[in-house]
Amino acid sequence: MRKALRWLLALTVLIGTLSTAGSATAAQPEATDIKDRLLAIPGMSLVEEKPYTGYRFFVLNYAQPVDHRHPSKGTFQQRITVLHKDVSRPTVFYTGGYNVSTTPSRREPTQIVDGNQISMEYRYFTPSRPAPADWTKLDIWQAATDQHRIFTALKPVYDQKWISTGGSKGGMTATYYERFYPRDMDGVVAYVAPNDVVNREDSAYDEFFANVGTEECRDRLNGVQREALVRREPLEQRYAAYAAENGYTFKTVGSLDKAYEATVLDYVWGFWQYSLLSDCDTVPADAKNATDEEIWTSIDTIAGFSFYTDQGLEPYTPYYYQAGTQLGAPTIVFPHIERKYIRYGYLPPRYFVPRDIEMQFQPWAMRDVDRWVRTNARQMLFVYGENDPWGAEPFRLGKGARDSYVFTAPGANHGARVAGLVDSEKALATAKILEWAGVASASVQANPSAAKPLAKFDAKLDKRGVERTLRP
Repeated sequence: MRKALRWLLALTVLIGTLSTAGSATAAQPEATDIKDRLLAIPGMSLVEEKPYTGYRFFVLNYAQPVDHRHPSKGTFQQRITVLHKDVSRPTVFYTGGYNVSTTPSRREPTQIVDGNQISMEYRYFTPSRPAPADWTKLDIWQAATDQHRIFTALKPVYDQKWISTGGSKGGMTATYYERFYPRDMDGVVAYVAPNDVVNREDSAYDEFFANVGTEECRDRLNGVQREALVRREPLEQRYAAYAAENGYTFKTVGSLDKAYEATVLDYVWGFWQYSLLSDCDTVPADAKNATDEEIWTSIDTIAGFSFYTDQGLEPYTPYYYQAGTQLGAPTIVFPHIERKYIRYGYLPPRYFVPRDIEMQFQPWAMRDVDRWVRTNARQMLFVYGENDPWGAEPFRLGKGARDSYVFTAPGANHGARVAGLVDSEKALATAKILEWAGVASASVQANPSAAKPLAKFDAKLDKRGVERTLRP
């Protein structure tokens, strides 16, 4: 009887839905202009349209439930952008895991497949934040479901193949999306995505810093970092003046002293994240005899003394909240610095989130994703940089993975790309992206070494710069 009632109810809803759809079609002819089609999607609204030759670029808001498990408990406006090429082309779904840029840009897979690009702002990064913010609803499943709803809404418009992508935290996001909604995308290209499976086990990072680059370069960096702590008193006086001049405060991290040490301890990490081995010449070679100005400038240029201020941390509260509840965060040691010079050590995420926001770590979250990737990955490509600290704990593939790859670009940093891989891997990766997007030519299918991006490089649209923050 219960099954019969459920069947009858489902039939009634289906008939009602079809009747409504039929009436809407009769009353409103299908829109043909892409803007009209996008704005016909329930919950979609236009912020602005910006011109770009060969494309149409839209900044949009999309109404999302604050809690996808209980959609009736309120919504928020999530910002997305659409770089429209043609509905007959494949679509790349991109997120950096942070704010979305409202300037037209094209990620590497979009250039490779010559397609459309949908870019999503990650939930809780302003302005895509509910008010008031219930921080318990900021987790990887809720964010993946944001993507799923956007994909479901846009798939009738862009009905060709879809590939998700992202760099750093965006690469992590693309991976989590695939874990929870493996039937949505036709392929995944995840760049420089950290995979902190066991949050308390971080020896891989220590091993990385002991061997990265050359001994000469490591010695230069270690020397400057140590000297900045040896000269703590005079340099903190300068820091205090700098903070006063710029109106910086330190309520979140706790004190100027903690912010100073945190910045200095980020220095070596920051160099390898954003610089190349060839940049070692810019680091003072003899730190002990360097001036205070030289030490300050080197630390500030690479790590940035403004970051651990309240004003610097505030935009990244959602990241640190996730790092302290699900993603995990590395803790590294500093064998080249005597214990007497380090007062706090590498601070955990709790220090970078306002105390009125509660946090509780969920150790099972990353273990679940890691296990899923090892055993279920299908048509997934992971790209890492050889000299990028965040790649010390990468995603790995197990026996259950199919048509999936992990490649490392030699000498590359946190901006590693397919274009930086060795020739054979670059060709294979490019061929796979084209294949997954449904646009691989017969010659590429027969010979992957012939694979090349379908769209010409555009200096403005394809600018590959990475956001300069020491977060993933």
